[in-house]
Amino acid sequence: MNESVTAPVIELSGVSKFFDQFQALREVDMDVRLGEKVVVCGPSGSGKSTMIRCINRLESHDQGRIVVDGIELTHDMGNILAVRREVGMVFQQFNLFPHLTVLENCTLAPMRARKLSREEANRVAMEYLERVQIPDQANKYPAQLSGGQQQRVAIARSLCMKPRIMLFDEPTSALDPEMIKEVLDVMVELAKEGMTMVVVTHEMGFAKTVADKMVFMDHGEIVEVAPPQTFFNDPQSDRTKQFLSQILSH
Repeated sequence: MNESVTAPVIELSGVSKFFDQFQALREVDMDVRLGEKVVVCGPSGSGKSTMIRCINRLESHDQGRIVVDGIELTHDMGNILAVRREVGMVFQQFNLFPHLTVLENCTLAPMRARKLSREEANRVAMEYLERVQIPDQANKYPAQLSGGQQQRVAIARSLCMKPRIMLFDEPTSALDPEMIKEVLDVMVELAKEGMTMVVVTHEMGFAKTVADKMVFMDHGEIVEVAPPQTFFNDPQSDRTKQFLSQILSH
């Protein structure tokens, strides 16, 4: 078998992270293969967001190794930029530039980082705004959109960089309930198209639909990793069972 097919595209080995005296991550080991959809869940403060932010160096880890697409994340800025070109990130808060239109938000990075012409960047941006079903909002400003629309713009903006990997950090937790589905629908489509995805979320229906692998974290540790079928129907750890009983009863 071709090794490049089976080698992980994201690999965390013994990753620890401290914020002063507080240890946010404790020797975390995780790998993600190309095309795999990994859903990370766990209680608040369990280290999920910290872990996902370490994968594209928004946070630096203190111990262990993180290798993304064959590049190890160190203090080397060249390596960090190379990884960020391949890894899209969608945040809980949409992080759109308020003074730029939707179209300008989507074209800024491709023009700067990928050196696309404005014409080409506009073409790519409209293609992805079509995909997230809001091409008609291209000339509006973020403040003129609903939360669900803003998050779909944030997804389109990431896709404009043509990333190999997408990271989602609780992308629906700031949204009103009726807007959650429109964002999850876009993410389900992305998953169907084969995008490599790591998603931190409490949306267990989404997890059951798209995940190849569930990762449960608590107190900075990975407690359990399993396919969704096993994870939801036959969790091994008491901590996982307790978490699922709380979250699935709502």
